[in-house]
This record gives sequence, structure tokens and C-alpha cells, in this order.
Amino acid sequence: MKNYFYLLIIILSFSCSKDAAEVSDPTSFELIFPANNETCLEGSKINDNQKEIIFQWGGSTNAISYSLDIVNLTTNFGQTLSSNSTSLAVKLNSGEPYSWKVIASGEAGAESASSDQWKFFLAGDEVVNYAPFPPELISPRPSATIDVSSLNEIVLNWTCSDVDKDIVTYKVYLDTTDGSTLVRELDYVQNNTELGVDVVNGKLLLEGCCN
Repeated sequence: MKNYFYLLIIILSFSCSKDAAEVSDPTSFELIFPANNETCLEGSKINDNQKEIIFQWGGSTNAISYSLDIVNLTTNFGQTLSSNSTSLAVKLNSGEPYSWKVIASGEAGAESASSDQWKFFLAGDEVVNYAPFPPELISPRPSATIDVSSLNEIVLNWTCSDVDKDIVTYKVYLDTTDGSTLVRELDYVQNNTELGVDVVNGKLLLEGCCN
């Protein structure tokens, strides 16, 4: 009886190991539409304030389902929608900037695969010029602890894009209360997305940037 018991354990262990090895992760894939950093002029008009557009992305091998994450960059309202195919029709407010990405999920035990994040403006009626996308602060990161230079200076770094490519200025805000104190206004020059500012060591700083 003892020999049969050992044999059963060996067979079950081998079977479990074999099944785990057969789980394949979803492969990488690319977003297709709406295009990145562009104005989306397509879509079916629902009313004066809304359009329905069809998001599209490339297929991921081994994926079973997809999650589409959309964020309104003006209101920061986000939504996550599920799809079993590589496209999904979504109703959105016109004349607003959005970001979107897709996550591919496989079978149980598999690691998911995420696309890059893209941005676009959904065109509104009679709108011919669009505000830049909200700037993204790169460094210092939120809640980061940093060492200041010997000159008591830190470098603020950000990124920003604009479908019309007509950014004129950046306004940089920095203080120890609510990040509402304007410290510098910069004329736009390509790639001028950093600024050295004087600080006091040991202080909590709040920063912001607009254009």
C-alpha cells in the first residue's frame, strides 16, 4: 500500500507542473486609433456634446480579453471598459482631451500585457484650435525625497504636447502650501521643459505647471 501511495503523489505533482508550464503570457501589441497626440475628427455625432468613436488596437497573442482605460484629462474622470475583441465603440464628450491605453489579459496564472498610453483631442463642432494637453510632471516625482545641490537648487522637469503645436509659454508654480505661487514664466522653446529653482533644505514643496 505504501508503494502505491508514493506513486500517486509523483503522478499528481508531475501533472500540476506540466499544466503550469503551459500557461503563456499575452504578447506585446500596439494601439491603432485614435492616433497619438492628434485631433480625432472622426466619430458618429450623438448630440451637440457627444460623439461615439471606435477605439482600435492590435491583437495580443494568448490574450483572452482586453481592458480599455480612458481618462478625460480636463476632469481626470477615468473609466475602464472590457472587450473580447480588438475594438470598442465608446461615447465621449466632444472638445475634450483624453488619454487611453489597453491591457491584455490571458488565462489564469498569466501575466497581463499593457500598451503604451496615447493622448488625443476629440474634435468639437466649429473648434479650430485646441489647448495643449495638461503638462505631466516628471521630476521630482510626487512624495519623493530629494537632495538639493550645494547651491540649494533643484531642477524641475516636465513634458507637454500640443496637437496644434502652438504653445507660447509655460508657467511654473512652486511653494510649501498649495503649489499656487508663480515662480517663473518661460517663453516656449522646443525642449525647454526644465527649470532650476532655489529651495530651502528640509521643506515640503508643492509644484505645478501650466501653459
